[in-house]
Amino acid sequence: MTSKPTVARQAFGAIAPKLAEISDEVLFGDIWERPQLSKRDRSLITCATLIALCKVEQMNFHMPLAIQNGVTHDELVEMTTHLAFYAGWPSAMSAVTKLKELFPTTD
Repeated sequence: MTSKPTVARQAFGAIAPKLAEISDEVLFGDIWERPQLSKRDRSLITCATLIALCKVEQMNFHMPLAIQNGVTHDELVEMTTHLAFYAGWPSAMSAVTKLKELFPTTD
């Protein structure tokens, strides 16, 4: 185990230590580090999948990570609009609500 607790270990390591371990080592330590896709592209793919599957709770982590990985707020909004027609209107509406919560505007 690393000296500094990872996000996975802090979030759910006490409940599911093996899941936290493989999240750190396999998902983020291997898959996200593969050079065939950039982290930006992986974030776009991940966010699109979360929207399509209406996995709103996972958007709390992955949408800010997408911004950190170079995806713009406008791109997340446009992706959500595009997916409304492929993944369903309710999924897009849930994603827009989450976007508004995560990235409040000043209007």
